[in-house]
Amino acid sequence: MNETPVRVLVVDDEAAMRRGICVSLTARGYKVDEARNSEEALDLFHERHPNLVLLDINMPGTNGIETCRRIRSAAPNTGIVMITVRDSEEDTVQALEAGADDYITKPFRVRELLARLTAITRRARGQEIAEAPILRAGHLELDTKHRILLKAGKEIHLSPIEFSLLQYLMQHPNIPLHHTKLLRAVWGLEYGQELEYLRTYIRLLRKKVEKDPANPEYILTEPWLGYRFRDPSDPHPENLTPPEPDMAASHSSVPNAV
Repeated sequence: MNETPVRVLVVDDEAAMRRGICVSLTARGYKVDEARNSEEALDLFHERHPNLVLLDINMPGTNGIETCRRIRSAAPNTGIVMITVRDSEEDTVQALEAGADDYITKPFRVRELLARLTAITRRARGQEIAEAPILRAGHLELDTKHRILLKAGKEIHLSPIEFSLLQYLMQHPNIPLHHTKLLRAVWGLEYGQELEYLRTYIRLLRKKVEKDPANPEYILTEPWLGYRFRDPSDPHPENLTPPEPDMAASHSSVPNAV
């Protein structure tokens, strides 16, 4: 790595798993700290201020979900990856709603983990240098430089992923965006099939920006395709683009995203 080394906090109650991850990351230039449980993790987090946290979802005492919530509350821009032996939709949703950026299931390959960490790091550093005007639509005002969302003049808290997803949507108004395109634009080029990530964050965003999340005015669903951002104060958008055929979706059994 040519830039300042990325500091990672590895939290797992299994010593062998924790040590294996630490050795692999250290060999690739990361600065690594390790913790056995939530209490140690939170102490080290506040002491070392890591850029990334790898967090086991199943730990004695305070579990990974609650630990994730506490870290996300204290550090909105820290990258968090949940690690677990479970692989259910419910666990994925809980992890993402707690503020995790990503989710990886044991057993996993080191190459896969490194790809996820690289994507999160690249996204975070891109946010630091990004400069763009304030985006406005309806009652929303998104300050992309200071990463602040105002809704009717009131500040609304967004997680890093929520902000990046809303920013991308607002930067492409009236254009139907494929699930894959959104995943790669927001999460990174390594992504494209993690539809549950997208569904979860769309639901979270709608709760925060829509007057009635069940009947959205801003973030519209394009059936079997993806999503479209619309400014409700512009009833006749000049650049309305019709959806393009999604050949991959037409041959897939994946249900329509909400």
